[in-house]
Order: sequence, then structure tokens, then C-alpha cells
Amino acid sequence: MSDPFDIVIIGGGAGGLVVASGAAQFGARVALVEKERGLGGDCLYYGCVPTKTLVHSARVLSLIRRSEEFGLGRMVPPEESFTGAMERMRRMVARIGEHDDPKRFEAMGIRLFFGEGRFVDPKTFEVAGRRIAGRRFVLATGSRPGVPPIPGLIEAGFLTNVTALALKQRPEAMAIIGGGPVGLEFAQIFHRLGVRITVIEKADHLLPNEDQEISEALEAIFRKEGIDFLTGASVQEVRREGNQKVLLVGGKEGIRKMAAEEILVAVGRAPNVEGLGLDAAGVVYDRQGVKVDATLRTTARHIWACGDLVGPYQFTHMAEYQGGIVVSNALFPFVRRKVDYRVVPRVTFTDPEVARVGLTEAEAREKAGLVHVYRFPFKQVDRAIIEGEEAGFIKLIADRRLRIVGAHLIGPSAGDLLHEYVLAMKADLKITSLSTTIHVYPTLSQGVKKAADQYFREKLFTGWFPKLARWLIRF
Repeated sequence: MSDPFDIVIIGGGAGGLVVASGAAQFGARVALVEKERGLGGDCLYYGCVPTKTLVHSARVLSLIRRSEEFGLGRMVPPEESFTGAMERMRRMVARIGEHDDPKRFEAMGIRLFFGEGRFVDPKTFEVAGRRIAGRRFVLATGSRPGVPPIPGLIEAGFLTNVTALALKQRPEAMAIIGGGPVGLEFAQIFHRLGVRITVIEKADHLLPNEDQEISEALEAIFRKEGIDFLTGASVQEVRREGNQKVLLVGGKEGIRKMAAEEILVAVGRAPNVEGLGLDAAGVVYDRQGVKVDATLRTTARHIWACGDLVGPYQFTHMAEYQGGIVVSNALFPFVRRKVDYRVVPRVTFTDPEVARVGLTEAEAREKAGLVHVYRFPFKQVDRAIIEGEEAGFIKLIADRRLRIVGAHLIGPSAGDLLHEYVLAMKADLKITSLSTTIHVYPTLSQGVKKAADQYFREKLFTGWFPKLARWLIRF
């Protein structure tokens, strides 16, 4: 066994790559272990990149169907769009995967090891019979799709986000178990590509973790588009009958029977903690993941962790953020950067997009008591009207001092528009700062300004001030 590496990263996804490249640029001797045959992790192969590629293809198909709205006459969409969309998705994964080419990281001086491995002692990790010694270790092994304990599900067969992206032919009908972000993105993608969809969600609303007004707005949009969904419902049992999979679904109206060619399970993710020999390394973990402190250090003082393995937010951008924290804390003992989860943006990439940062209205009222809530519809934003994207609205929540504590958007480019609120919250700005900032016309960002303008409309044009203003004008 050779001299120990300064740092050994286990997992070549978003978080692991940030740590590896950062450590190498600081001059550390770095080893990176990845069990799959390529770098990039789930985000590249089974998550963000392929699904957002399909979201775009499905959106283009939807726009073709709406061509008459834009004065272009009736355009007939291609009869077979599923295969082409899936093929383009694979091309985009390959192209974007070039950013994570192993040669790029080897050029930084990083030693790459491919294969499954485990700790044999606190400072040794074994991969395919090779023992890698390290002074420090970082766990970044990610997560995998969770599978609910539904009788008959495994026997009948099901898809996850991983296997759904490998489909070669379009199924006629699909039942999606789970009405969260992953389930709804796939629901709209496959619906637009010609699959008959039914979403089954056990909570009373789709996107149950979002502000209720946002969830209800998306439900209305899905209904209008023709996407079927059941809320307050759960799958009790699954059976295979010939070429069909039959689901027994319990809900408010009792048990109903429904059939589908495929079942897609999208009920959350489970951290990859098994088979790593974490007990031998002295790392405490459970079904929720690896236990870490505010500096992302595990119970073993020479081992840190980041990404889905840690939580509490399973986003690629969170893994990258945590990776940056880990680089500093692992390499420099005098540095103790702590994670800050006060401002965490998130986006569900349906069409229109759903974006959020901060508290929901219910959470804000429970936490802060009196809050200010302002709404502005996209149908009053000129650019949204021009582009035929009038559905949705912006909802702002501010505390008594007019600091933004929550921003919720459903509408065109909501994910991009969200970042103005993210920065405002990070900088502890008041809602008035957004209102008094010049925004380019005609852009969708006018909606950001106009939502904040509601504060001045409320203060200046109602109550005693208009009376005083009229008196002063006539004075």
C-alpha cells in the first residue's frame, strides 16, 4: 500500500467532484472513488440533466400543439415523438457528461478508482482488492430511489427515475406513485409524449411540501392539461394480470381498481449507506443517512460527508454547497465553516415551473405571527402575455420589518426569477428594495417588481394617506 492520500473522496457525483477538484487546486494529494463506470452521479445520468432535457422536448411539443395561438396556423405534431425525445436526452447526457470527463480530473492530479469498496479500518478503503490509505475521507455516495412496502409491487415490476429513462418504447398508460417533484415532472413529460397518466398521492394535495396556494394552482393547470391525479389516496396492493399491472387504490371513496402498463415509483430517496463498512470506520448512520455536525464532520473526526447522504435537502445545488464547506473544513483545521440552511432555493421543473425559497404562509404565521402577504399574477405581466404564458402568480411573504421570509412562484421561468428573492433574503433586504429597483421592460422580472409594489399600493393608496395627499395637492 502506497503513502496515504491527503484526502480520499468516496463518490463521484456533484458533491464529491466539488471536494475533489477543490482539494486538488489547493495542492492536496487526492483520490476519488466511484462505483459506477463514469463520473457525474445521479444528477448527470438519472436526474437533473436527462429529466430537464425531456421537460424541454415535451414543452416544445406542447407549443407545437398550441401553434394557432401564436398566429402560425395549425401545426401537426409528429406521430412518434417519444423515441426521438428519449434519443435526444441520451445525446445531451453524453454532451454534458464531457464536463465530468475523468481525463479532466486526472489532469488536476486526482487519482481515480472505479469500483465498489468499503472501509477495512478507519483510515483504509478497499476498492476491487486495492487498499487506499487516507489521512482524511469524505463520504459523498448519494442516494437511490425509495421503494414503498406495497404488497405485490416488486413481483409486478415497477419503474424508478433510473429505469424510466431507459424506456425504448412508449407505454400506453402509466400510474405514478408519488405526487412530489419527481413524480410530477415525469407525469407531465410522459403525458405530453402521449402516455395516459394517473398520479397517486397520499397527501391531500400534489406537491404537499409547497405553499397550499401553489399546490392548488398546479393542480388546476394539470386538470386543464388532462393529467389525471388522485390525492388523499394510497396504493394498497399491486397485481399483474396479463400484460397489465392492476393497482388497488384506497381513498376517500373507498377502494378503486385501476390498470396500467407501467408503474413509476417516485416516493422519495434513500441514502446510500449500506456496504461501505462505515462501522469499521467509526461512522454513525441510520436509515436517514450519516450523522454529521454543523461542519459536516461525522462521528469519526477524520471523515466528513456531504450531499444526499447527509440531507436535509436532496438537491444537486445543496450537494455542491456542502462540498464547498467540506473542502475548507477537511483541509484546514483552523477553519470551522458551518452550514447555513436559512436560504435554500428549490424548483420543480413542471411547465409552468414551481419555485420556492423560505417559509410558506402557514409556516410564517406559525413562526412569526403577523406577516404581510402580497400576490401578483403573471397574467398582468406584459412579457408573459406576449409569450402566452399567463398561468400562475408570485406570492411574497414578509415579516413585520418587511424582510422577505418566503417567496413562492408558479409561472414561466419561475426558477430563474426566484434568485432575486434568494439574494434579497441572503442580504436581509426589505421588500421595498425590490420595488424601488429598476427592472428591464418587457421582461418577466417585471413580475418580481410588481409583486413587491403591492406593499406601496397598500400603504399609499388606501387608508389615511390618500386623504392627506389630496389635501397637500390642493394646498
